[in-house]
Amino acid sequence: MTGLAAKRGITLSQLAEYRIDIARMEDLPSIVEIYNSTVAGRQVTADLTPVTVESRVRWFEDHRPDRHPLWVLRRQDAVAGWLSFSAYHSRAAYDATAELSIYISESERGRGYGGILVRHAIEAAPALGIRTLVGLVFGHNEPSLGLLRKHGFERWGFLPRVAELDGIERDLVIVGLRVGE
Repeated sequence: MTGLAAKRGITLSQLAEYRIDIARMEDLPSIVEIYNSTVAGRQVTADLTPVTVESRVRWFEDHRPDRHPLWVLRRQDAVAGWLSFSAYHSRAAYDATAELSIYISESERGRGYGGILVRHAIEAAPALGIRTLVGLVFGHNEPSLGLLRKHGFERWGFLPRVAELDGIERDLVIVGLRVGE
């Protein structure tokens, strides 16, 4: 991390100016704003139009801190990014698996916060009873695939042309990591 941070002109003190907390309802507008900043790029999310805060209230409430938390990374008391664990599947046999999602504010991208959040996810998972983390990433989203590979995630599946973004069919890559072993 230090070499990458230095390469990008980021000091250790800048990296130290963050904390990761369980998200609060008052964080939801910032969470939605960060998420919506990725919609137009057609690289990160399958949503084709921005979402509303109101449409995400139930989603927010479904992220229980004791099972599928939603964390925010705060930098200077502002939400700079967020991380969530979501149920991978509704059937009980999949309870020890969680889908990982990470989003970083446009102004904070390239500062190493994605890696910080991935490491936080990996470290927090065992205490939550999660043994497997999966990520569902578009095949053309090399920055996210590279970040996850860097932290030990491997390609576990490939779904060709399952999404259509602006008339272009896109692949979905399923990556996974066993944690706590």
